[in-house]
Amino acid sequence: MAFLDLSWRTFRPAEGFYDSEVEAPEAQPVRTFLPTGYEPRYPYPLLVFFHGGGSNEEQILRFAPRLSRRNFICIGLRAPVCIGSKGKSLGYSWGDASQQTVIEDYLLRAVQQTRLHYHVHSERIYLAGFAEGAEVAYRMGLTFPEKLAGVISLNGAMPRYERPLLRLPEIRSLRVFIGHGIANPSIPLSMAQEDRRLLYSAGVNVEMKTYPTTRKIHAGMLKDVNRWIIDQVNEY
Repeated sequence: MAFLDLSWRTFRPAEGFYDSEVEAPEAQPVRTFLPTGYEPRYPYPLLVFFHGGGSNEEQILRFAPRLSRRNFICIGLRAPVCIGSKGKSLGYSWGDASQQTVIEDYLLRAVQQTRLHYHVHSERIYLAGFAEGAEVAYRMGLTFPEKLAGVISLNGAMPRYERPLLRLPEIRSLRVFIGHGIANPSIPLSMAQEDRRLLYSAGVNVEMKTYPTTRKIHAGMLKDVNRWIIDQVNEY
């Protein structure tokens, strides 16, 4: 007889970064950040990070402690297409819509595995994407709105080609935060503003903030994301 593993109820790992792999035919990495003072009986919000093009899961998850060292469990996933070295690290791309099925399976397995090992609140799972990764976060969020609490786009935009259909009325349960640099040369501010208008017209609860930066993650973005999620937690 199989028994459910409930060891996370008493397990108190130290704050920091942990590496693992999802259990799949082809191993895929999961980079995890655990908060300081991890309390196994508290159901934490989970943030799933999608890195920008040419980056990787280790680089994007470096922002997790700057977001908050106490409030969230965070995981970073690696894009499926290797595009070569960037300095001492390999860079990866999320590809196009043809990779969606692979990424869907990867995301669902990674979330499931994280929930088996740590105490995650089932109704507080957020997807956070930076630049190219924001497009993936949007695509996954609009595909599985019933499984998620929200989507966070940092200097990114929704897919412009093969735009995912807005699942009404399911997507109205999603919340979306858009943080965008006013001088972003890669993804103009006007694109993020267009996304906000589209989501708002569909009945989605969407908040948008702008920052005095280009395509980089601004410290104010992280501060606002932390506040945005905690405000939702305090609503319960």
